[in-house]
Amino acid sequence: MYLADARSVTKPAGPGSDPGRQASTSHDHHRDHGREHRRGRRLARASLARVVPGTVLILGTVSLVTDISAEMVTAVLPLYLVTELGLSPLGFGLLDGLYNGVSAVVRLVGGHLADRGRRYKATAAVGYGLSALCKPALLAVHSMTSIGLVLAVDRTGKGLRTAPRDAMISLASPAGTQGRSFGVHRAMDTAGALIGPIIAFFIMRTTVDGFDAVFTVSFCVATTGVVILLLFAPSGDRSPAPAGQVPEAAEAAEAAEAENVSTRAALGLLRVRELRRLTICAALLGLATVSDSFLYLLLQHALGVPDEWFPLFPIGTATAFLLLAVPIGQAADRFASWRVFLAGHGGLLVAYGLLLSPVHGDWLPIVVLLLHGAFYAATDGVLMAAAAVSVPAPLRSSGLALVQTGQAVTRFACSLLFGAAWTAWGDRTALAAAAIALTGCVALSALLRPEATTRPEATTKGLPAR
Repeated sequence: MYLADARSVTKPAGPGSDPGRQASTSHDHHRDHGREHRRGRRLARASLARVVPGTVLILGTVSLVTDISAEMVTAVLPLYLVTELGLSPLGFGLLDGLYNGVSAVVRLVGGHLADRGRRYKATAAVGYGLSALCKPALLAVHSMTSIGLVLAVDRTGKGLRTAPRDAMISLASPAGTQGRSFGVHRAMDTAGALIGPIIAFFIMRTTVDGFDAVFTVSFCVATTGVVILLLFAPSGDRSPAPAGQVPEAAEAAEAAEAENVSTRAALGLLRVRELRRLTICAALLGLATVSDSFLYLLLQHALGVPDEWFPLFPIGTATAFLLLAVPIGQAADRFASWRVFLAGHGGLLVAYGLLLSPVHGDWLPIVVLLLHGAFYAATDGVLMAAAAVSVPAPLRSSGLALVQTGQAVTRFACSLLFGAAWTAWGDRTALAAAAIALTGCVALSALLRPEATTRPEATTKGLPAR
C-alpha cells in the first residue's frame, strides 16, 4: 500500500504537472515574448526610417537652429541700420537688394563645388560657418560699405549651403518620398523662423545693450548649428542603388562619376527636357511673385493696421507654412509635384484677388496669410522634390542650384519692377498688373508640363565619358 501510495505521489500526472518542464515552458514563453518585443521595436525603427530618413531629421535640426539665429538678426536688422546707424531708407533698400541678390548667384558655385568629389557636407559646413561669423562682425562695422560687405559674406554662406543641403536631403530619400522629406525639413526650418523673432523680442526688452546681445546670442546659436552638422550629419550621402546592383558597385560607379563632374556637365543639365522646363517655369512664375515685404505692406494698407502690429504678418505666414509643409509635401508625392507647385501659385493668385477686392473685414488677414503660407508650403520644398527626380545623383547639387538660381533671380527682378510700378501707378494698380502677369505665367507653365518622365540615372549621358 505504501509503495502504491508512493508511486501515486511521485508519478507525474502529465506535462503540466512537471515543475522543471513547467519552468522551461514559462522560460520559453518569456523568451518568445522578448524576441517579439525586440522585433517590434526593430520594425518600429524601420517604419520611422521609411517615413523620414535620419539625414533629413539631422539637417532639419541644423536648419531649425540656424534659422533661429538668422531670424533673430533679421527681426532687428532694419531697426539697427536705420535707427542705430542712421542709414537712409534708400541705403537700406540697396543693402536689402544686395542681401537677397548675392545668394542667388553663389548657389551655382556652391552646387558645383559640392558635386566635385561629393563634398556636400563640407560645402554646407563652410556656408553655415560663414553666416555664423557674420553675426558678431555686424557689431564692428558702421559704414554702408563695410555693412554691405558683411551682408554679402552672409548671403555667400547661404548660397553655398542651400544646394548641397537640399542635395543631401534628396539623395537620402527614396524617389517616392521626396516631397515628404522636403516638407519635414521645411517645417523644421520654419519652426526656427518662428522662434527667432520671439527670442530677439525678449532679448531687446530685457537687456541694456539689446542689439549687442541679439548679435552675440545669434552667433552662439549659429555655431551650435554648425557643430550639429559636423558631428551628426553623414559625410557620404548616396542615392539608393539601382535594382539588381549591389551597394559596393553603386558606390564605386558614383565615385567614378563624381571625379568627372565638370562645369560643362553641370550646365549641360539644361539639355534634360524635364529639368529645363521646370527651370523655365520656376523663372516665369518668379517674375510675377511679389515679395513678402510688399505683400505685408499691401495688407497693412488695405486694413489700416497700426505699425506695431506689422511684425505679426510674417509670423502668420510662417505658422501656416509650418502646419502645411508636411501634408502638402505628402500630396506632392502622391500627385505630380509640378501640379502642387502650380496649385501653390494659384493660391497666391487668390490672395492677390482678395487684396484687390473692395470687400474687406477681420477675416482678410487670416485668409491672406493662410494662402501665403500655403503658397510657400507648395513651392519651396516641392520645387526641389520635382527637380530632384530629373537630376542624376553625381550632379544633384548643381541641378538643384540651377533651378534655385533661376527662380531667385527673377523674383529679385520682380521686386524691382513691382517697386517701380508702385511708385509710378500706386499699390493697387501695381498689384493688379502682378495678378495679370501671374495668371499668364501659371497658364503658360501648365502648358509646358514640366513633369519628369525619366529616371535620373538615365540622364547621366550629360556627364563626360570616362
